[in-house]
Amino acid sequence: MEVLALNKMKNFSKEKMKKVKLFDTKNFFSDLYCLKPGQSQKIHAHQGADKVYFVLEGIGNFSIGDKKKTLKNGTAVLAPSGVLHGVVNDSDSNLTLFVFMAPNPNRND
Repeated sequence: MEVLALNKMKNFSKEKMKKVKLFDTKNFFSDLYCLKPGQSQKIHAHQGADKVYFVLEGIGNFSIGDKKKTLKNGTAVLAPSGVLHGVVNDSDSNLTLFVFMAPNPNRND
């Protein structure tokens, strides 16, 4: 059984949003996204894979398709396959996200 202490795995960078790999299987992957104030994940899309963002701490401004929503601790949002999405931390505190994506677009095994 693989168990991770997410609070101990947070890792922020002064330069840009930091991704911390958590689990990676042929079926899905999950990461922690760590964003300092002012950092963002650029708008992009994935074909054939859905992504869920779950806010662990902080406040993030999410863009999913043509909609924008501010989310905070304990909330989640779905970015369906093929839909443009991204997040901005324009708050004064760190933003930590649990990100889950399936099927795994990075694996072909």
